[in-house]
Amino acid sequence: MSSYKDALLKKIETREAVIGIVGLGYVGLPLMIRYNAIGFRVIGIDIDVGKVEKLNRGETYIEHIHASQIQSACQSGFEATNDFARARECDALILCVPTPLNKYREPDMSFVINTVDALKPHFRSGHLLSLESTTYPGTTEEELLPRAEDSGLKAGEDIFLVYSPEREDPGNPNFETRTIPKVVGGHTENCRAVGEALYKPAIDKVVLVSSTKVAEMTKLLENIHRAVNIGLVNEMKVVADRMGIDIFEVVDAAATKPFGFTPYYPGPGLGGHCIPIDPFYLTWKAREYGLHTRFIELSGEVNQAMPEYVVSKTMDGLNDQGKALKGSRVLVLGIAYKKNVDDMRESPSVAIMELLEAKGAQVAYSDPHVLHFPKMREHHFELSSEPLTAENLASFDAVVLATDHDRFDYELILEHAPILVDTRGKYRAANKTVIKA
Repeated sequence: MSSYKDALLKKIETREAVIGIVGLGYVGLPLMIRYNAIGFRVIGIDIDVGKVEKLNRGETYIEHIHASQIQSACQSGFEATNDFARARECDALILCVPTPLNKYREPDMSFVINTVDALKPHFRSGHLLSLESTTYPGTTEEELLPRAEDSGLKAGEDIFLVYSPEREDPGNPNFETRTIPKVVGGHTENCRAVGEALYKPAIDKVVLVSSTKVAEMTKLLENIHRAVNIGLVNEMKVVADRMGIDIFEVVDAAATKPFGFTPYYPGPGLGGHCIPIDPFYLTWKAREYGLHTRFIELSGEVNQAMPEYVVSKTMDGLNDQGKALKGSRVLVLGIAYKKNVDDMRESPSVAIMELLEAKGAQVAYSDPHVLHFPKMREHHFELSSEPLTAENLASFDAVVLATDHDRFDYELILEHAPILVDTRGKYRAANKTVIKA
Protein backbone atom coordinates (compact mmCIF):
# COMPACT_ATOMS: atom_id res chain seq x y z
CA MET A 1 0.00 0.00 0.00
CA SER A 2 1.28 3.46 -0.92
CA SER A 3 2.44 5.52 2.05
CA TYR A 4 1.72 8.65 -0.01
CA LYS A 5 -1.83 7.42 -0.52
CA ASP A 6 -2.34 6.91 3.23
CA ALA A 7 -0.89 10.32 4.04
CA LEU A 8 -3.08 12.02 1.45
CA LEU A 9 -6.21 10.21 2.60
CA LYS A 10 -5.54 11.36 6.15
CA LYS A 11 -4.98 14.95 5.05
CA ILE A 12 -8.28 14.95 3.17
CA GLU A 13 -10.14 13.34 6.06
CA THR A 14 -8.88 15.95 8.54
CA ARG A 15 -9.44 18.84 6.08
CA GLU A 16 -5.71 19.61 6.21
CA ALA A 17 -5.30 19.02 2.46
CA VAL A 18 -4.84 22.14 0.34
CA ILE A 19 -7.03 22.10 -2.78
CA GLY A 20 -5.73 23.75 -5.94
CA ILE A 21 -8.34 24.71 -8.52
CA VAL A 22 -6.69 25.38 -11.91
CA GLY A 23 -9.05 27.37 -14.14
CA LEU A 24 -11.49 29.69 -12.37
CA GLY A 25 -14.43 29.80 -14.75
CA TYR A 26 -17.96 28.43 -14.71
CA VAL A 27 -16.72 25.06 -13.39
CA GLY A 28 -13.74 25.96 -11.24
CA LEU A 29 -15.24 28.88 -9.35
CA PRO A 30 -18.28 27.02 -7.91
CA LEU A 31 -15.96 24.15 -6.99
CA MET A 32 -13.67 26.56 -5.14
CA ILE A 33 -16.60 28.00 -3.22
CA ARG A 34 -17.79 24.52 -2.24
CA TYR A 35 -14.42 23.29 -0.95
CA ASN A 36 -13.85 26.54 0.88
CA ALA A 37 -17.27 26.29 2.52
CA ILE A 38 -16.55 22.85 3.98
CA GLY A 39 -13.28 23.89 5.58
CA PHE A 40 -10.54 23.25 3.04
CA ARG A 41 -7.90 25.83 2.21
CA VAL A 42 -8.18 26.54 -1.51
CA ILE A 43 -5.68 28.13 -3.90
CA GLY A 44 -7.05 29.18 -7.28
CA ILE A 45 -4.70 29.26 -10.27
CA ASP A 46 -5.59 31.01 -13.53
CA ILE A 47 -3.60 32.55 -16.38
CA ASP A 48 -6.08 35.45 -16.61
CA VAL A 49 -4.55 38.21 -14.47
CA GLY A 50 -7.81 40.17 -14.58
CA LYS A 51 -9.75 37.30 -13.03
CA VAL A 52 -7.10 36.77 -10.37
CA GLU A 53 -7.14 40.45 -9.36
CA LYS A 54 -10.94 40.58 -9.23
CA LEU A 55 -11.17 37.49 -7.05
CA ASN A 56 -8.55 38.76 -4.61
CA ARG A 57 -10.58 41.99 -4.34
CA GLY A 58 -13.67 39.92 -3.53
CA GLU A 59 -15.35 40.64 -6.87
CA THR A 60 -17.18 38.27 -9.20
CA TYR A 61 -17.32 38.00 -12.99
CA ILE A 62 -20.03 35.34 -13.28
CA GLU A 63 -23.59 36.55 -12.81
CA HIS A 64 -24.99 33.64 -10.80
CA ILE A 65 -22.01 33.66 -8.40
CA HIS A 66 -22.43 36.53 -5.95
CA ALA A 67 -19.59 38.77 -4.82
CA SER A 68 -20.52 37.95 -1.21
CA GLN A 69 -19.54 34.32 -1.89
CA ILE A 70 -16.13 35.39 -3.17
CA GLN A 71 -15.63 37.76 -0.24
CA SER A 72 -16.54 35.03 2.24
CA ALA A 73 -14.04 32.67 0.60
CA CYS A 74 -11.27 35.30 0.72
CA GLN A 75 -11.95 35.95 4.39
CA SER A 76 -11.56 32.24 5.16
CA GLY A 77 -8.27 31.74 3.37
CA PHE A 78 -8.92 31.52 -0.37
CA GLU A 79 -6.47 33.27 -2.65
CA ALA A 80 -6.10 33.39 -6.41
CA THR A 81 -2.81 33.50 -8.30
CA ASN A 82 -1.31 33.17 -11.75
CA ASP A 83 1.87 31.66 -10.31
CA PHE A 84 1.87 27.95 -11.19
CA ALA A 85 4.69 27.34 -8.70
CA ARG A 86 2.04 27.63 -5.98
CA ALA A 87 0.91 24.17 -7.10
CA ARG A 88 3.61 22.71 -4.82
CA GLU A 89 1.63 23.98 -1.83
CA CYS A 90 -1.42 22.03 -2.95
CA ASP A 91 -2.16 18.38 -2.22
CA ALA A 92 -4.88 18.04 -4.86
CA LEU A 93 -4.90 19.83 -8.21
CA ILE A 94 -8.26 19.94 -9.99
CA LEU A 95 -8.03 21.03 -13.64
CA CYS A 96 -11.05 22.94 -14.96
CA VAL A 97 -9.77 24.38 -18.24
CA PRO A 98 -11.50 24.76 -21.64
CA THR A 99 -11.47 22.04 -24.29
CA PRO A 100 -12.83 23.78 -27.41
CA LEU A 101 -12.68 22.75 -31.06
CA ASN A 102 -10.31 24.21 -33.63
CA LYS A 103 -11.43 25.63 -36.99
CA TYR A 104 -11.46 22.09 -38.44
CA ARG A 105 -13.94 20.94 -35.75
CA GLU A 106 -11.19 18.84 -34.14
CA PRO A 107 -10.33 18.79 -30.41
CA ASP A 108 -8.15 21.66 -29.27
CA MET A 109 -6.25 20.14 -26.35
CA SER A 110 -3.85 23.08 -26.04
CA PHE A 111 -5.41 24.40 -22.83
CA VAL A 112 -5.13 21.04 -21.07
CA ILE A 113 -1.63 20.29 -22.39
CA ASN A 114 -0.27 23.79 -21.71
CA THR A 115 -1.75 23.73 -18.20
CA VAL A 116 -0.24 20.33 -17.36
CA ASP A 117 3.11 21.41 -18.83
CA ALA A 118 3.03 24.54 -16.65
CA LEU A 119 2.26 22.41 -13.59
CA LYS A 120 4.74 19.62 -14.42
CA PRO A 121 7.88 21.25 -12.91
CA HIS A 122 5.97 21.52 -9.63
CA PHE A 123 4.60 17.97 -9.39
CA ARG A 124 5.74 16.16 -6.25
CA SER A 125 5.12 12.91 -4.41
CA GLY A 126 1.71 12.90 -2.77
CA HIS A 127 0.01 15.01 -5.44
CA LEU A 128 -3.48 14.17 -6.71
CA LEU A 129 -4.21 15.40 -10.23
CA SER A 130 -7.86 15.38 -11.29
CA LEU A 131 -8.96 16.46 -14.77
CA GLU A 132 -12.55 17.71 -15.06
CA SER A 133 -12.44 19.13 -18.60
CA THR A 134 -14.58 17.23 -21.11
CA THR A 135 -12.38 15.29 -23.50
CA TYR A 136 -12.00 12.12 -25.57
CA PRO A 137 -11.51 8.67 -23.97
CA GLY A 138 -7.82 8.11 -23.38
CA THR A 139 -6.79 11.69 -22.61
CA THR A 140 -5.78 10.99 -19.01
CA GLU A 141 -3.61 8.04 -20.05
CA GLU A 142 -2.18 9.62 -23.19
CA GLU A 143 -1.59 13.21 -22.09
CA LEU A 144 -1.54 13.41 -18.28
CA LEU A 145 0.14 10.11 -17.39
CA PRO A 146 3.43 10.58 -19.30
CA ARG A 147 3.76 14.15 -18.05
CA ALA A 148 3.04 13.13 -14.46
CA GLU A 149 5.59 10.31 -14.58
CA ASP A 150 8.19 12.24 -16.54
CA SER A 151 10.11 13.25 -13.42
CA GLY A 152 10.24 9.74 -11.98
CA LEU A 153 6.92 9.72 -10.11
CA LYS A 154 4.85 6.53 -10.34
CA ALA A 155 1.10 6.91 -10.91
CA GLY A 156 -0.83 5.10 -8.20
CA GLU A 157 2.09 5.15 -5.77
CA ASP A 158 3.70 8.61 -5.77
CA ILE A 159 1.19 10.66 -7.74
CA PHE A 160 -2.50 9.95 -8.29
CA LEU A 161 -4.40 10.51 -11.54
CA VAL A 162 -8.18 10.89 -11.66
CA TYR A 163 -10.71 11.84 -14.29
CA SER A 164 -13.98 13.27 -12.95
CA PRO A 165 -16.03 15.11 -15.59
CA GLU A 166 -17.62 18.40 -14.66
CA ARG A 167 -21.39 18.55 -14.56
CA GLU A 168 -22.93 21.98 -14.20
CA ASP A 169 -26.08 23.69 -15.37
CA PRO A 170 -25.79 27.47 -14.89
CA GLY A 171 -29.04 29.18 -14.06
CA ASN A 172 -30.78 25.98 -12.90
CA PRO A 173 -31.95 26.62 -9.31
CA ASN A 174 -32.67 22.93 -8.74
CA PHE A 175 -29.03 21.82 -8.81
CA GLU A 176 -25.74 23.04 -7.37
CA THR A 177 -22.21 21.67 -7.12
CA ARG A 178 -23.03 19.66 -3.99
CA THR A 179 -26.18 17.99 -5.31
CA ILE A 180 -25.01 16.89 -8.78
CA PRO A 181 -23.63 13.31 -8.60
CA LYS A 182 -19.91 13.07 -9.43
CA VAL A 183 -18.47 10.34 -11.65
CA VAL A 184 -14.91 9.42 -10.65
CA GLY A 185 -12.48 7.14 -12.47
CA GLY A 186 -8.85 6.53 -11.49
CA HIS A 187 -5.80 5.37 -13.42
CA THR A 188 -5.30 2.69 -10.75
CA GLU A 189 -7.34 1.48 -7.78
CA ASN A 190 -5.23 3.67 -5.49
CA CYS A 191 -5.89 6.66 -7.74
CA ARG A 192 -9.64 5.98 -7.67
CA ALA A 193 -9.63 5.62 -3.87
CA VAL A 194 -7.90 8.96 -3.45
CA GLY A 195 -10.27 10.56 -5.98
CA GLU A 196 -13.27 9.21 -4.10
CA ALA A 197 -11.90 10.63 -0.85
CA LEU A 198 -11.35 14.03 -2.49
CA TYR A 199 -14.87 14.44 -3.82
CA LYS A 200 -16.89 12.68 -1.11
CA PRO A 201 -16.80 15.54 1.43
CA ALA A 202 -17.92 18.06 -1.22
CA ILE A 203 -20.47 16.09 -3.26
CA ASP A 204 -23.55 14.27 -1.95
CA LYS A 205 -23.13 11.26 -4.27
CA VAL A 206 -19.89 9.97 -5.80
CA VAL A 207 -20.25 7.40 -8.61
CA LEU A 208 -17.15 5.24 -9.02
CA VAL A 209 -16.27 3.71 -12.39
CA SER A 210 -13.54 1.26 -13.33
CA SER A 211 -11.19 3.55 -15.28
CA THR A 212 -10.50 7.06 -16.49
CA LYS A 213 -11.60 5.99 -19.99
CA VAL A 214 -15.03 4.97 -18.71
CA ALA A 215 -15.39 8.31 -16.92
CA GLU A 216 -14.31 10.19 -20.05
CA MET A 217 -16.79 8.26 -22.22
CA THR A 218 -19.57 8.77 -19.67
CA LYS A 219 -19.40 12.55 -20.04
CA LEU A 220 -19.46 12.28 -23.82
CA LEU A 221 -22.48 9.97 -23.78
CA GLU A 222 -24.41 12.41 -21.58
CA ASN A 223 -23.85 15.28 -23.99
CA ILE A 224 -24.17 13.24 -27.19
CA HIS A 225 -27.54 11.95 -25.93
CA ARG A 226 -28.74 15.53 -25.60
CA ALA A 227 -27.19 16.73 -28.85
CA VAL A 228 -28.72 13.89 -30.88
CA ASN A 229 -32.19 14.37 -29.41
CA ILE A 230 -32.07 18.13 -29.91
CA GLY A 231 -30.92 17.52 -33.49
CA LEU A 232 -33.91 15.21 -33.98
CA VAL A 233 -36.46 17.71 -32.67
CA ASN A 234 -34.83 20.56 -34.63
CA GLU A 235 -35.21 18.54 -37.82
CA MET A 236 -38.80 17.72 -36.84
CA LYS A 237 -39.41 21.45 -36.36
CA VAL A 238 -38.44 22.20 -39.96
CA VAL A 239 -40.68 19.42 -41.26
CA ALA A 240 -43.59 20.39 -39.01
CA ASP A 241 -43.30 24.05 -40.04
CA ARG A 242 -43.51 23.12 -43.72
CA MET A 243 -46.65 21.10 -42.92
CA GLY A 244 -48.21 23.93 -40.92
CA ILE A 245 -47.91 22.05 -37.61
CA ASP A 246 -46.80 23.58 -34.30
CA ILE A 247 -43.86 21.41 -33.15
CA PHE A 248 -44.13 22.70 -29.58
CA GLU A 249 -47.71 21.46 -29.37
CA VAL A 250 -46.54 18.12 -30.75
CA VAL A 251 -43.77 17.76 -28.16
CA ASP A 252 -46.10 18.71 -25.31
CA ALA A 253 -48.64 16.15 -26.46
CA ALA A 254 -46.00 13.42 -26.84
CA ALA A 255 -44.66 14.22 -23.38
CA THR A 256 -47.93 13.05 -21.82
CA LYS A 257 -46.81 9.48 -22.57
CA PRO A 258 -45.62 8.22 -19.16
CA PHE A 259 -42.94 5.93 -20.56
CA GLY A 260 -40.52 5.68 -23.48
CA PHE A 261 -40.42 9.40 -24.33
CA THR A 262 -38.37 12.33 -23.02
CA PRO A 263 -39.35 15.80 -24.24
CA TYR A 264 -36.71 17.89 -26.01
CA TYR A 265 -37.61 21.29 -27.39
CA PRO A 266 -36.25 22.91 -30.57
CA GLY A 267 -34.39 26.19 -30.73
CA PRO A 268 -32.11 28.35 -32.88
CA GLY A 269 -29.18 25.95 -32.53
CA LEU A 270 -26.99 24.53 -29.79
CA GLY A 271 -24.99 26.59 -27.33
CA GLY A 272 -22.87 26.24 -24.22
CA HIS A 273 -19.44 24.79 -23.63
CA CYS A 274 -20.53 21.13 -23.85
CA ILE A 275 -23.29 20.04 -26.20
CA PRO A 276 -22.14 21.74 -29.45
CA ILE A 277 -18.53 20.62 -28.89
CA ASP A 278 -18.22 17.38 -26.96
CA PRO A 279 -19.73 14.99 -29.55
CA PHE A 280 -16.93 15.90 -31.96
CA TYR A 281 -14.35 14.74 -29.43
CA LEU A 282 -15.70 11.22 -29.84
CA THR A 283 -16.08 11.39 -33.62
CA TRP A 284 -12.44 12.52 -33.85
CA LYS A 285 -11.16 9.75 -31.56
CA ALA A 286 -13.30 7.10 -33.28
CA ARG A 287 -11.41 7.65 -36.52
CA GLU A 288 -8.30 6.28 -34.81
CA TYR A 289 -10.19 2.99 -34.54
CA GLY A 290 -11.40 3.09 -38.14
CA LEU A 291 -14.95 4.05 -37.16
CA HIS A 292 -17.21 6.75 -38.57
CA THR A 293 -19.85 8.04 -36.13
CA ARG A 294 -22.49 8.94 -38.70
CA PHE A 295 -25.37 9.37 -36.25
CA ILE A 296 -23.48 11.86 -34.08
CA GLU A 297 -22.16 13.85 -37.02
CA LEU A 298 -25.58 14.05 -38.65
CA SER A 299 -27.14 15.56 -35.53
CA GLY A 300 -24.24 18.04 -35.43
CA GLU A 301 -24.97 19.07 -39.01
CA VAL A 302 -28.66 19.60 -38.23
CA ASN A 303 -27.96 21.69 -35.13
CA GLN A 304 -25.29 23.79 -36.83
CA ALA A 305 -27.71 24.60 -39.65
CA MET A 306 -30.38 26.08 -37.35
CA PRO A 307 -29.02 29.67 -37.26
CA GLU A 308 -29.23 29.74 -41.08
CA TYR A 309 -32.82 28.50 -40.82
CA VAL A 310 -33.64 31.36 -38.42
CA VAL A 311 -32.09 33.91 -40.78
CA SER A 312 -34.02 32.41 -43.70
CA LYS A 313 -37.30 32.76 -41.77
CA THR A 314 -36.38 36.37 -40.91
CA MET A 315 -35.79 37.09 -44.60
CA ASP A 316 -39.20 35.57 -45.42
CA GLY A 317 -40.88 37.81 -42.85
CA LEU A 318 -39.22 40.93 -44.22
CA ASN A 319 -40.04 39.89 -47.79
CA ASP A 320 -43.72 39.63 -46.88
CA GLN A 321 -43.53 43.28 -45.82
CA GLY A 322 -41.81 44.27 -49.06
CA LYS A 323 -38.42 44.72 -47.40
CA ALA A 324 -34.99 43.26 -48.10
CA LEU A 325 -32.77 41.94 -45.33
CA LYS A 326 -29.91 44.07 -46.66
CA GLY A 327 -30.16 47.45 -45.00
CA SER A 328 -32.84 46.35 -42.50
CA ARG A 329 -32.35 46.92 -38.78
CA VAL A 330 -32.64 43.62 -36.90
CA LEU A 331 -32.73 43.28 -33.10
CA VAL A 332 -31.68 39.93 -31.61
CA LEU A 333 -33.20 39.26 -28.19
CA GLY A 334 -30.87 37.28 -25.96
CA ILE A 335 -27.27 36.48 -26.83
CA ALA A 336 -26.50 34.13 -23.90
CA TYR A 337 -26.70 30.49 -24.97
CA LYS A 338 -29.56 29.70 -22.55
CA LYS A 339 -32.15 31.57 -20.55
CA ASN A 340 -31.35 33.52 -17.39
CA VAL A 341 -27.54 33.28 -17.56
CA ASP A 342 -24.69 35.46 -18.82
CA ASP A 343 -22.79 32.57 -20.44
CA MET A 344 -22.21 33.17 -24.17
CA ARG A 345 -20.01 30.20 -25.01
CA GLU A 346 -20.97 28.78 -28.44
CA SER A 347 -24.20 30.80 -28.39
CA PRO A 348 -26.29 30.31 -31.55
CA SER A 349 -27.43 33.91 -31.15
CA VAL A 350 -23.96 35.09 -32.12
CA ALA A 351 -24.00 32.88 -35.22
CA ILE A 352 -27.36 34.43 -36.15
CA MET A 353 -25.95 37.93 -35.69
CA GLU A 354 -22.95 37.16 -37.89
CA LEU A 355 -25.14 35.67 -40.64
CA LEU A 356 -27.46 38.67 -40.55
CA GLU A 357 -24.56 41.09 -40.73
CA ALA A 358 -22.95 39.14 -43.58
CA LYS A 359 -26.16 39.57 -45.57
CA GLY A 360 -26.15 43.34 -45.06
CA ALA A 361 -28.45 43.77 -42.07
CA GLN A 362 -27.74 46.32 -39.35
CA VAL A 363 -27.59 44.14 -36.25
CA ALA A 364 -28.24 45.06 -32.62
CA TYR A 365 -29.05 43.01 -29.53
CA SER A 366 -30.77 43.23 -26.18
CA ASP A 367 -29.84 41.02 -23.24
CA PRO A 368 -30.35 41.95 -19.58
CA HIS A 369 -27.63 39.48 -18.57
CA VAL A 370 -24.97 40.68 -21.07
CA LEU A 371 -24.91 44.47 -21.07
CA HIS A 372 -21.85 44.76 -23.32
CA PHE A 373 -20.79 42.32 -26.01
CA PRO A 374 -17.68 40.68 -24.50
CA LYS A 375 -14.34 40.00 -26.11
CA MET A 376 -14.50 36.52 -27.63
CA ARG A 377 -11.87 34.44 -29.39
CA GLU A 378 -13.81 34.16 -32.65
CA HIS A 379 -16.59 36.74 -32.58
CA HIS A 380 -16.31 40.52 -32.62
CA PHE A 381 -19.14 43.02 -32.17
CA GLU A 382 -18.73 46.52 -30.75
CA LEU A 383 -22.23 46.59 -29.31
CA SER A 384 -24.08 47.19 -26.05
CA SER A 385 -27.48 45.90 -25.03
CA GLU A 386 -30.37 47.94 -26.43
CA PRO A 387 -33.09 49.14 -24.03
CA LEU A 388 -36.43 47.44 -24.61
CA THR A 389 -38.85 50.33 -24.92
CA ALA A 390 -41.89 50.62 -27.14
CA GLU A 391 -40.21 53.31 -29.23
CA ASN A 392 -36.96 51.39 -29.64
CA LEU A 393 -38.67 48.12 -30.56
CA ALA A 394 -40.74 49.90 -33.20
CA SER A 395 -37.60 51.42 -34.72
CA PHE A 396 -36.34 48.00 -35.89
CA ASP A 397 -37.55 46.24 -39.02
CA ALA A 398 -37.47 42.81 -37.37
CA VAL A 399 -36.98 41.37 -33.90
CA VAL A 400 -35.61 37.84 -33.40
CA LEU A 401 -36.24 36.11 -30.08
CA ALA A 402 -33.19 33.85 -29.73
CA THR A 403 -32.93 33.34 -25.94
CA ASP A 404 -36.09 33.47 -23.84
CA HIS A 405 -34.87 35.23 -20.66
CA ASP A 406 -37.52 35.62 -17.96
CA ARG A 407 -36.62 39.30 -17.60
CA PHE A 408 -37.91 40.20 -21.06
CA ASP A 409 -41.27 42.01 -21.22
CA TYR A 410 -42.91 39.67 -23.70
CA GLU A 411 -46.17 41.61 -24.00
CA LEU A 412 -44.25 44.80 -24.81
CA ILE A 413 -42.19 42.95 -27.43
CA LEU A 414 -45.25 41.40 -29.04
CA GLU A 415 -47.10 44.71 -29.17
CA HIS A 416 -44.34 46.85 -30.67
CA ALA A 417 -42.08 44.59 -32.77
CA PRO A 418 -42.97 45.18 -36.46
CA ILE A 419 -41.90 41.63 -37.36
CA LEU A 420 -41.35 39.08 -34.59
CA VAL A 421 -39.39 35.89 -35.24
CA ASP A 422 -39.85 33.38 -32.40
CA THR A 423 -37.26 30.58 -32.15
CA ARG A 424 -38.33 29.38 -28.69
CA GLY A 425 -42.07 28.84 -28.92
CA LYS A 426 -42.73 31.69 -26.52
CA TYR A 427 -45.58 33.17 -28.58
CA ARG A 428 -47.51 30.02 -29.43
CA ALA A 429 -50.77 31.47 -28.20
CA ALA A 430 -50.29 34.95 -29.66
CA ASN A 431 -53.12 36.39 -31.77
CA LYS A 432 -50.71 38.63 -33.68
CA THR A 433 -48.88 36.98 -36.53
CA VAL A 434 -45.54 35.65 -35.29
CA ILE A 435 -42.96 33.97 -37.49
CA LYS A 436 -42.08 30.61 -35.96
CA ALA A 437 -38.43 29.74 -36.47
